[in-house]
Amino acid sequence: MDGNRIAAIVLIAAGILGLVYGGFNYTSETHQADVGSLHLSVDEHKHVNVPVWAGVGAIVIGGLLLGVGRRRS
Repeated sequence: MDGNRIAAIVLIAAGILGLVYGGFNYTSETHQADVGSLHLSVDEHKHVNVPVWAGVGAIVIGGLLLGVGRRRS
């Protein structure tokens, strides 16, 4: 497989996942305080929304990359 085909498959998969899940979650640990042997920290859970247009755009661009690769072969 060449680079264009791999990039196209990754874009299509990312676009489908973005449409299905609508975003992704991640946890960020913030360092609050260290007092002697006492260590305090806070975990913040955040959600990032993936817009529908971004998911559809990734699928379309991936499809175009696959189409261009087939025409050249």
